[in-house]
Amino acid sequence: MNAIRVHEFGAPEVMRLEKVPEPRPGAGQVLVRVKAAGVNPVDTYIRSGMYPRKPALPYTPGADGAGTIESVGEGVKRVAVGDRVYTAGSITGSYAEHTLCHESQVHPLPNPISFTQGAAVNVPYATAYRALYQISHALPGEWVLVHGASGGVGVAALQLARAAGMTIIGTAGTEKGRKLVAAQGAHHVVDHHAPDYLERVLDLTGKRGVDVILEMLANVNLGKELSVLAQRGRVVVIGSRGTVEIDPRDTMMRDASILGMSLFNVPDRERASIHAALVAGLENGTLRPVVGQEIPLADAPRAHHAVMEPGAYGKIVLIP
Repeated sequence: MNAIRVHEFGAPEVMRLEKVPEPRPGAGQVLVRVKAAGVNPVDTYIRSGMYPRKPALPYTPGADGAGTIESVGEGVKRVAVGDRVYTAGSITGSYAEHTLCHESQVHPLPNPISFTQGAAVNVPYATAYRALYQISHALPGEWVLVHGASGGVGVAALQLARAAGMTIIGTAGTEKGRKLVAAQGAHHVVDHHAPDYLERVLDLTGKRGVDVILEMLANVNLGKELSVLAQRGRVVVIGSRGTVEIDPRDTMMRDASILGMSLFNVPDRERASIHAALVAGLENGTLRPVVGQEIPLADAPRAHHAVMEPGAYGKIVLIP
C-alpha cells in the first residue's frame, strides 16, 4: 500500500510517499481503508522533531481519518467489516491507504457525513469539546470568545457553543474567514487584525467581558486578551508557538484562570464521553465539519505548509 513515511525529523519535505506492507489487525484491532486523512498542526510539530512526544523513526504521520472497516482482529465487537468510521488515533498512522487502529480508536460515521468531513472530526472537535465542557466548564448563557474561529478547532467550537446556548464572539483575519465564522454560529464576528479588536469585544459585552476564551495562538494573544475577561473568566490555551509575557494582575483582579489542555492527557473514560457526544452531534446535524482543502496524499508536504499559514479556513484533508 502507499503511505507517507518520515525517516528523519525536519521540514515538510522529509515526508515521502512509499510502498509499505499492508498491516494486519491483531486481537482488539481493526484495519481501516482510509478514504481521507485529517491534517493537524500537531502533525507538523511532531514531524519537525519539536514536539515533546517523538515517534520512533521511520513512521507514518496522522491520527485523524475516515473510511471503512476492511478487516477486524479477534475479539472485536463494536464494529464490523464494511462499517463507516472516523478514526481518533492510529497505531500505524493515517497518512496512508490503510491504517491499523485499536477498536477504541474508531467511531461510527453517520451516513450524512462524508469521508472528507469525517477526517475533520477527531482533533478539531474533540479539542473544542474538551476545552468548552471538560476544561472551562462553559455554561449556557455565558459569553465565549473563540480566537481564530475560522480553522478546524474554531469551527467546531462555534457549532458546539451555539448548540449549547452560549453567546459567541468569533475572530478571523480574512474576509472569507469572517464570513465562515458568521455562517457557523458566531453571534458577533471581529477582525483580530484590527488594532481595536479587543475594545470591540468589550463593547459587545457591555464592558462586562467574556466568560471563556478559547485561544489558538497564545504566544501572540494571551498577554493582551486577559484584559477582556469577565470576573472568574477562564482562558483555555489550545495552541501556542512560543513564549508570552503576561501581567499577573490581569488575572488577580478578575479571579481569572489560565488553563492549558492537550488531547494526549485525556483519560480513557473522558475520551469515550467526548466521542459519544460527537457521534450524537454528527447524527442529529448539530456538528457539520467544514473542509477547506482536499490535497492528494502524495502532496503531504504541501498540506503541512498550508496548515501553518495564517488565514485558516476549515480543515485540510489528504486523499489517498
